[in-house]
Formats: sequence, structure tokens, C-alpha cells
Amino acid sequence: MRLVFFGDSICVGQYVPTPHTWVSRLSGKLHRVAEAHGVELSVVNASVNGSTTRAALERMPQDVQKDGADVLLVQFGLNDCNYWQTDAGVPRVSPQAFAANLEEIVERGRRSGASRVLLNNNHSSGRDQDPLPGLGEPYERSNERYNEIVRSVAQRLGDRVVFTDVEAAFKRHTGGCRERLLALLLAAPDLIHLSEAGHAVYAEILGPVVERALLDVIGERLA
Repeated sequence: MRLVFFGDSICVGQYVPTPHTWVSRLSGKLHRVAEAHGVELSVVNASVNGSTTRAALERMPQDVQKDGADVLLVQFGLNDCNYWQTDAGVPRVSPQAFAANLEEIVERGRRSGASRVLLNNNHSSGRDQDPLPGLGEPYERSNERYNEIVRSVAQRLGDRVVFTDVEAAFKRHTGGCRERLLALLLAAPDLIHLSEAGHAVYAEILGPVVERALLDVIGERLA
């Protein structure tokens, strides 16, 4: 069986030693779960730092579709929602395109063999103060809007995806306390990427979800 993580730097674990990233933390346990059921599992992290959904669709034929996936985890948005000075006041990927791109990624994943597609939104950032160029409000407001888009896409797709509301889970974990949130993120000026503590929380949130999906597919294959 083949499990593919398909996302951006949050799945890569940028700036954190690979063994401490949430994807690496999950991989060892998932291999043991598969082995216990007599299944050989291949875990592939096809994530790329800085990737948007637009870039992801361009590389999806090579990174996902070529070899297929039985379980596909999809997480994008932190780059899509960003505003660059050179973009003249528009986000890197518009809200409408972001939603359409996510739906196409899910459809391509399913047609490539994924009977379980896991779709996540993103954690809150610590960039909730200084306004972005051309936006007039902080990065975090844009992140919140794109998280809501992921929720809407998941609702439209229904049982074609398994949705995890990472944003809500992080808020429950921190109790809405900004200082507790910042402990899960890399220090300023970053305030977006996960610290090692943040990766541990991601593993807690997503571990049961990914394991359940893997067990469901194993059960279907062995039935």
C-alpha cells in the first residue's frame, strides 16, 4: 500500500530536523500498524516548501498520479492566502481558484487510486498584527478566510474526503491563548512554521485520523 502526504512546508517540516516533524513521527507508527496486518506500506512525502495549490496541480501527475496512492493527505493554503508586494494587492491564489484547485486535487487523487483522501485546513499563525502589502490587514485574517474555504470544499465534497479542522483543533489545544500558540510556532519573524512542539501537536491531532484511514483501506483490501 502507498500513503502519500501532499502539501507545502508544513508537511515538509521546514526548519525542523526531519525525525521531529509530524510526518516522520507518524510514519514509524503507521509502518508498524501495516506490518501487524501483513501489509507492506510505502510512505511518501511529496510535499514542497512554498507550494500553492496551483503549483501542486502542475506537479501532481509526477508526484502523485504516476505511482498512485491508496491514502492521500492534502494540506495547502498558507502560501495560497499570502500577498506579495509584486502581486499588486491580490493573493498568490485567488479564493475562487483555491477552492477549484483543491477540488481538482481531490478528484485527481481519487482517480489515481486513493480510496481515502484526507483534507486539512491550517493552524493559526502568529502574524495577526502587521498588515500585508496591498491587503490592509494582517496575514492571519487571510489565513482564516482560506481555512473557511477548505471547510466549504470539504462540505461540498462530502464523503469523498475526510476533513480535519486543524485550525479548530489548535484553538482547542491553546485555549485561544496567543502565548500558548506562539510556543507551537517558530519565533519571530517567522510565526507561521511549526516548532518541534507544534509538530508534536500535529501528530496528536492527525495521528488517529491517518491511522483510521489506513486501517479502513487495509480492511477493505483484506475483505
